[in-house]
Amino acid sequence: MSYASPQAAEERDTTEGRVFTVTGGDWDELAETAGKADDERIVVNMGPQHPSTHGVLRLILEIDGETVTEARCGIGYLHTGIEKNMEFRTWTQGTTFVTRMDYLTPLFNETAYCLAVEKLLGITDQIPERADVIRVLMMELNRISSHLVAIATGGMELGATTIMIYGFRDRELILDVFEAITGLRMNHAYIRPGGLAQDLPPGAVDQIRELVRTFHKNLPEYDKLATGNPVFKGRMCDVGYLDLTGCMALGATGPILRAAGLPHDLRKSDPYCGYDTYDFDVPTADTCDSYGRFLVRLEEMRQSLRIVEQCLDRLEPGPVMVADKKIAWPAQLAHGPDGMGNSLDHIKKIMGTSMEALIHHFKLVTEGFRVPPGQAYSAVESAKGELGVHVVSDGGTRPQRVHFRDPSFTNLQTMAAMCEGGQIADVIVAVASIDPVMGGVDR
Repeated sequence: MSYASPQAAEERDTTEGRVFTVTGGDWDELAETAGKADDERIVVNMGPQHPSTHGVLRLILEIDGETVTEARCGIGYLHTGIEKNMEFRTWTQGTTFVTRMDYLTPLFNETAYCLAVEKLLGITDQIPERADVIRVLMMELNRISSHLVAIATGGMELGATTIMIYGFRDRELILDVFEAITGLRMNHAYIRPGGLAQDLPPGAVDQIRELVRTFHKNLPEYDKLATGNPVFKGRMCDVGYLDLTGCMALGATGPILRAAGLPHDLRKSDPYCGYDTYDFDVPTADTCDSYGRFLVRLEEMRQSLRIVEQCLDRLEPGPVMVADKKIAWPAQLAHGPDGMGNSLDHIKKIMGTSMEALIHHFKLVTEGFRVPPGQAYSAVESAKGELGVHVVSDGGTRPQRVHFRDPSFTNLQTMAAMCEGGQIADVIVAVASIDPVMGGVDR
């Protein structure tokens, strides 16, 4: 608690009793002022949920009646040590770790990491065009699925359960496509340094085209349900307000920044994977609030559909992994009775070609390839903002250091600015509009 007198003191109730933080002045005067102070404020914990569940975020709120006077985040309940673990695995094995960070945007995690490794290897320009197109295709489908969760869960927390049902209904369609292509609905490890784990399976293109047709029909339903809904707008407008100055000061990116009017998008400003050759718009809003972030995400899904359609038209036959056999992961995956693994024909080829080929295969899989000494930073425009990765190599087969700039972690800094001075009920709306995923925050 702050006092107007020059003898500033702060009073807090802790588990060890009442604590005064005093900065100068006469103690008797401070004690008298503290005794006269209004003591109606209370500190409450919003969360954390049980650590075995997802999204474990603790909010420490100091409230005066229904007004939030101070808000802080408590994080770390989901810490998995992914960045440290990667120092003990090969460069290719790293993809199985990074895909588990922000589990709603696994393909962005994989792409950012692989782009940085490829930059260190000096093979950025050698990535096959088909691999780049499929990377873009998968990332844009992932963007849609992530935004659907943001809109669905945000609606559910407002009591708009129909939006939640629609959002998860549509997300399931995308996860079905991911499962058909990668074998998994999440934690794919599909994007590898040098290209992809495997090509698109038969029927995948037709399945995606059908998905696009379905989404062109389903996306307008969110407009009808929410965009013009007076109850929905009344609950979202002017809630979680953060203007452009605040976004810049706190490092916010993604829909939060674009809802403040700045059309910053790495796909346009610092393109990768050939994004500069695609035709799409960067949606913005000028409301600086939760409603504007909802509108931006809704329009971004439409723009992602445009990009997906362009990817499907560009798919030409070709390899999906670099030609350099010292880097290319020697895999030809196929479905078998034990799930997905190397096809029998591929195993026969490796085993029957020559002893040198078998030794090379063994060393590449078990030991991994060497990456020249150096460091590189690569960033992609994730569904939540700028996702960057800084990798350091000492010339070995494992990373010396990997560090991620996860947008959920950075964007969560805006929570206090959005919530302090508002109502306690609006904290839910503000946090939902940030769309933080704690797997990415804690890593």
